[in-house]
Amino acid sequence: MNHQYYNVLGIMSGTSLDGIDIAHITLLRKESWSFHIHRAITVPYTSEMKQQLAEAITYNKREVEQLNLKYTRYLAEKILNFIDAHKIDNLVAVCSHGHTIFHQPQENYTLQIGNLPELAQLINQRVVCDYRVQDVALQGQGAPLVPIGDQLLFGAYDYCLNLGGFANMSFEQNAQRIAYDLCPVNVVLNHYALKLGKEYDAGGAFAKAGTIQTPVLEQLNSLEYYHQNAPKSLGMEWVNAHIFQILDPIKDTCDIIATYTEHVAVQIAKQLEPEKTLLITGGGAFNTYLIESISKHSSAKIIIPEAVIVEHKEALIFALLGVLKLRNENNCLSSVTGADRDHSSGVIYVP
Repeated sequence: MNHQYYNVLGIMSGTSLDGIDIAHITLLRKESWSFHIHRAITVPYTSEMKQQLAEAITYNKREVEQLNLKYTRYLAEKILNFIDAHKIDNLVAVCSHGHTIFHQPQENYTLQIGNLPELAQLINQRVVCDYRVQDVALQGQGAPLVPIGDQLLFGAYDYCLNLGGFANMSFEQNAQRIAYDLCPVNVVLNHYALKLGKEYDAGGAFAKAGTIQTPVLEQLNSLEYYHQNAPKSLGMEWVNAHIFQILDPIKDTCDIIATYTEHVAVQIAKQLEPEKTLLITGGGAFNTYLIESISKHSSAKIIIPEAVIVEHKEALIFALLGVLKLRNENNCLSSVTGADRDHSSGVIYVP
């Protein structure tokens, strides 16, 4: 595609199960890329869908296939509602990440549901999706994928940190973009907040009320993953195998949340050089206690942008990945994922 103006939707569903992020975006390519987010929402999952997505990691092949089709139809309904409500027309594409069920790059396998050809037919739009599979086939981690967007849209910052279900960060090093998952964040904090009757730890109030359990904190910080070199990435399989079994023996849930919040702050801070600029986005950016904890461990200059970018930066960047795919330009960086080469990933479906 030769034109430089792209009217698209970016769609993202994260592992923290907050909901489906849908953003109407204009991307413009001149000397460099620029963007405008016209409107963006997060559509909460129904309790039934949220439960199925959380349990899907235990499903057999047939159950996963059934959920994939159900989720694709569910996703199509939410996208159509958004398009109709805002009277959006002349879209170049709907660029959708899907929802990750399995992520096992060491087994050459990753699965994001909602990336079926039916999606294009149901919404009657061109769809670009399924960005991770090709990277894993090229011996990459299939994650993180956001760093190409950090480089092209947010390159003015030394570090770009996303605090979502997992913390991942990207930065330039020796003229290459480097990125990796730092640690789980909201997939753990939200899990324990639910035990206290809340969807998440608003502002870090539970963490502030708890007491950090130093022996447990040391056990968390000593996990092998944190001492591995990049490229590396995390999935719920790793969280289930390593994190919960360390935290569950703590009797007080606020103590668990306090200890884990401190763990996250420590893991992030140790990646940062002094006085560098750090752009923080994702739901965790609203956790003021966590942000303050990072500041206590690092002298990096923290920048939290306007709320629409905090909440929808990933939807924005998956829109960019889709446009790069349409332009047949690289949207996966081997320096980030460890794949055999840079490549243009994703599949394109037409109605």
